[in-house]
Amino acid sequence: QVQVVESGGGLVQAGGSLRLSCTVSGLTFAKYAMGWFRQAPGKEREGVSCISQSAGGQHYADFVKGRFTISRDNAKTTLYLQMTSLKPQDTAMYYCAARAYAFCGDWDHYNYWGQGTQVTVSS
Repeated sequence: QVQVVESGGGLVQAGGSLRLSCTVSGLTFAKYAMGWFRQAPGKEREGVSCISQSAGGQHYADFVKGRFTISRDNAKTTLYLQMTSLKPQDTAMYYCAARAYAFCGDWDHYNYWGQGTQVTVSS
């Protein structure tokens, strides 16, 4: 059984930082590209960042470029999202997802999802 569990969310002031983690079990983590998505109340889910299975390729949505950094530790089967210079508009539920592809670059074909971790940025 595949389990995807996010953690690290919380309440932070604008300009602050948070580090999200996502631990995956039940699949061969190193064979999956991984992604972070978010969904704010009343809005559609959107892709934030993704990383290839070997971490050689990373992709960011324009609205987080230069502020967020995605990384992974295949030995620990864990995905990370370092978020800096946070803005109130970054407030959302953040989800981790896995897809059975080597590379990322689009936001489709994700097979396994976590329950999310809430990030709230106050102004």
